[in-house]
Amino acid sequence: MIISEQKRQQNIQSWHEPALRTLTGLLDKRKKNLERQNRDVNNAAVTRDEFMQALVDQHGAHGIYLYHAGVIISSLYRAKRIRYLGTFIQIIEEGEF
Repeated sequence: MIISEQKRQQNIQSWHEPALRTLTGLLDKRKKNLERQNRDVNNAAVTRDEFMQALVDQHGAHGIYLYHAGVIISSLYRAKRIRYLGTFIQIIEEGEF
């Protein structure tokens, strides 16, 4: 069964909010660590690999595998919802662009 490109894109985009919630949780931990060290919490970021693994760990029961996690992350980047800092990822806050 061939799924249309539009349907596939909608399916990927339906994972944006759950993925952003996962990323927010990871970043909150980083911010707490930075705060404890009296460092700038705006520098909080996670690695792409760590984010991918967290998506699989939290949403694997719903059919998310590493490949799918990578596709979702790439889609978030194209939608300007996240930014890369080398191998690290941060959320782009509303109104930042």
